Amino acid sequence: MLFNSYEFLFAFLPITLIGYRLLVGHQVAIAKAWLVICSLFFYAWWNPPFVGLLLGSICANFCFAKQIYDNSGRRQKSWLGVGVAFNLALIGYFKYAGFLAGNLDTVFGTNIAIGEVFLPLAISFFTFQQITYLVDASKEDGKVYGFLDYALFVTFFPQLIAGPILHHSEILPQFDRPRKSRMSDFCVGVTIFTAGLFKKVVIADTLALRAQVGFSMAAGGDELSTTAAWAAALAYTSQLYFDFSGYSDMAIGAARLFGMKLPINFFSPYRATNIVDFWRRWHITLSRFLRDYLYIPLGGNRKGKFRRHMNLMITMLLGGLWHGAGWTFIVWGGLHGLYLVVNHGWHAVRKTLPEPLQHPSPAMLPIAHAASWLLTFVCVVVGWVFFRSESFGAATGMLACMFHWVPTGGNEITSSRNMVLIGASLIMAVGCPNLYQIMQRYSPAIITGGLHAVQNSVWSFRWRPSPVWGFVSAVLLAISVLHLTEVSEFLYFQF
Repeated sequence: MLFNSYEFLFAFLPITLIGYRLLVGHQVAIAKAWLVICSLFFYAWWNPPFVGLLLGSICANFCFAKQIYDNSGRRQKSWLGVGVAFNLALIGYFKYAGFLAGNLDTVFGTNIAIGEVFLPLAISFFTFQQITYLVDASKEDGKVYGFLDYALFVTFFPQLIAGPILHHSEILPQFDRPRKSRMSDFCVGVTIFTAGLFKKVVIADTLALRAQVGFSMAAGGDELSTTAAWAAALAYTSQLYFDFSGYSDMAIGAARLFGMKLPINFFSPYRATNIVDFWRRWHITLSRFLRDYLYIPLGGNRKGKFRRHMNLMITMLLGGLWHGAGWTFIVWGGLHGLYLVVNHGWHAVRKTLPEPLQHPSPAMLPIAHAASWLLTFVCVVVGWVFFRSESFGAATGMLACMFHWVPTGGNEITSSRNMVLIGASLIMAVGCPNLYQIMQRYSPAIITGGLHAVQNSVWSFRWRPSPVWGFVSAVLLAISVLHLTEVSEFLYFQF
């Protein structure tokens, strides 16, 4: 079920919330069971037969976790290996079998027939989340949770489809100690959810039409002017941000209605002045997963510069492959791996430079900051071209138009109205305070990844439960509902 649908907004969400609030005051276990049942219904709305796959994955992983908790030493490691292998095999078959078979056919001239494999919704997210549980179970002697708690950890509907990717320590204790129904939770939740809905249906879906024209022309071999190519690339840059950031906001807002806090997933990533800072702000819970469960186990930065660079490349290549079974995603991941390697290399070289170049003077600092931001932003946009394009050829064709002057082509993209829409969306993403800065005083989400240091306390007093902010939310909600004439899926649903 989509967050941006009438069924969710006016039936599922209010019924689930009212039922939970009525039950949690009498029996917490029954309230948890209610949430599990509702979450399974939420998932089944898309394709009922795949609920069996989800439940099978939950049952198998719960059994693996129990064996990991009950054993130690070599037996524990063996069970962990079996559990991780099971999850990777599951996602490998459904997500990558067709891609692998197609590439083997191309290279070796074979004709591997595996039939049509239908990609289950959210398999990347619920599989990664369960891998974190298994790995954490092998590292700690903490509380062993029962099946109901574990099932709720995996299926809790606000984060089930596209994250955030949770650690069990972040959410399960909250289910054990549910907050009483408070007006502040309701106000915070409605504000964040409404802002996310507006981002998706008003901003992202409007930009999608502009990006689609340009990328379709590039895929079809039509020539775009340089201006049109950049307009299409920037439209998609904003569309992707507002689409996925909007989903994450709706997830955080919906959870807060139930008194639960989820971790923040975006923190103004297009303000980043280097690529490390970008990944500290973009899809934060995925970055955390890749760091904690892939990069660090590979050795991280503990085995010399060469190994660190190799580990970065492997991590980002696999991160790209996680996003989709296609060479464009792998190239996108490889590009970001290269960006990170260059970033670390530059910091090493910078230490050998004369002092004025290491630390610009106060007068030069704004220029250096702006140059760093612009370089980072352009690199990110180039990566998004591969991320969005239907093929490698379409991506290189788009980039050729962007970086080689072409005077005409695709003029409908560069109309004054379109350029204003694209420019305004970028100003919002880059120049305006984000929702979590504005609402900082009310602690709207779990802040992770060292982001406390970049929050702006000036904005922490701007939002408070009040009639004025209630009116703003009501207006945004009304505008968003009026835009629901054609419901569109979120971009990250395909991952």
